[in-house]
Amino acid sequence: MIDENEISACVRKALGGYFKDLDGEKPCAIYEMVVGCVEKPLLQVILDHAQGNQTRAAEILGLNRNTLRKKMKIHGIK
Repeated sequence: MIDENEISACVRKALGGYFKDLDGEKPCAIYEMVVGCVEKPLLQVILDHAQGNQTRAAEILGLNRNTLRKKMKIHGIK
């Protein structure tokens, strides 16, 4: 049995459904798809937790503040 947390279980379940829905079609760019789906809400939740303080949010995420700002721009997060 795989020991995993709730987030891992959600990803595993979602990808299982994704592959089932492909119905024989060839999957591609799955990494980019998953990161794209997870990154925006992750950034939003952390920014809310840090009360909009980008420096603190970057520290929590383990990112450079400039990297956080770049990702915020990509995802349209103000």
